Amino acid sequence: MGQGFGKDKIEHRHAKLEQKKDLLVRLGEVIEWEAFRASLETVHEKPRKSKAGRKTHDVILMFKLLILQQLYNISDDELEYQVNDRLSFMRFLGLGIGDSVPDATSVWLFRKQLRELGLIEALFEQFDGYLRSHGYQAKGGQIIDATLIPVPKQHNRKEDIEQLEQGEIPTGWMEHPKRFEQRDLDARWM
Repeated sequence: MGQGFGKDKIEHRHAKLEQKKDLLVRLGEVIEWEAFRASLETVHEKPRKSKAGRKTHDVILMFKLLILQQLYNISDDELEYQVNDRLSFMRFLGLGIGDSVPDATSVWLFRKQLRELGLIEALFEQFDGYLRSHGYQAKGGQIIDATLIPVPKQHNRKEDIEQLEQGEIPTGWMEHPKRFEQRDLDARWM
């Protein structure tokens, strides 16, 4: 049998993940997680009825769980299992082998609270904005194929932008309908 998870072995595995630029490693590099904290903390603004019960998990950790769930298209129960099982998930979340992993009910409740506050869509749009600002878009999938893909570069001419702002389709765009369907009508030069 194996020799367990000594500190050296865990660090070696982390180094391998770093070298391969795993999806979750890249996310850790491009997303400013603390920028989400103020919005996420509103979940805890409602006064608790008592001090009984478990201490709440950090809101950034909980949001990252929702990100994993969306990227890998997994249920709350499967998410709990995968976080306990996968080193890459634990690393992404900042959890060690001995740390407590939020259970499926906690994930469900956190998502429900964000929905009730009307925050979930705005938070995911903010997340998507960070990805796009670094030239990526999230492409969710099954546990084996979630990826970040480079966004195709598109250049709308000034004349095209003016026509779009007037609610018109720019001249020549309909000559190639497939290309028109793929255009980002909000794209602008920076």
